[in-house]
Amino acid sequence: MTTAALLGFAGLCLLLALAPGPDVLLVIRHSTRRRRGGLAVAAGSAAGSIAWAALVAVGLAALLEQSAEAFRLVRIAGGCYLLYLGLRSLWAARRRPAAVADPSEVDPAGPDPSAPGGRALAGPFLAGFGSCLLNPKVGLFFLAVVPQFLPAGGSVVTAALVLGAIDALVALLYLAAVAAATARLVGLVRRPAVQRRIEVGSGGLLALLGAGTVVEAAAAKA
Repeated sequence: MTTAALLGFAGLCLLLALAPGPDVLLVIRHSTRRRRGGLAVAAGSAAGSIAWAALVAVGLAALLEQSAEAFRLVRIAGGCYLLYLGLRSLWAARRRPAAVADPSEVDPAGPDPSAPGGRALAGPFLAGFGSCLLNPKVGLFFLAVVPQFLPAGGSVVTAALVLGAIDALVALLYLAAVAAATARLVGLVRRPAVQRRIEVGSGGLLALLGAGTVVEAAAAKA
């Protein structure tokens, strides 16, 4: 693969990352609490991109394209997952206090003194990973675009994984920028009520997106 081809693929990946999706909503949601949570979601989403690239390399994504029933089941699973994330976000917002005694205690850009190290980041990472992995549009993107950049006579698996790593890097950088910007804005405001509204808004959008996906996919069988 030439440098021009790799840059062209990276540009397509950037366009995919800029399109509004559940990953961005998850990053915003977790970044209103702690910036590291948003970064963990970004890392999970990047890992999901690499997983999709591996699936394309071994031909599983091709099966999704050829089997309408398999594609429908994956869409339903992804929609249910988004619905779960949205409802969990709404429940967390409902339990969040409207105010705190010391506004400086709510600083998304700072460390979380109550967080038990890496375990606190495992949830956001898995949320980002699952959101990306259960999104068939990502797999179809790889299935439609990656073959156009595969070198003739080269290793398909190696080339697909290289392209997947490029997509993961682009997604990671973009989502990390979203996380940093969100944490910065919320850190300036430092109002728990604002964080609660963002939690409700992002959770509601995730739930609606998930429910719509489930209904649409289920109706396709009828």
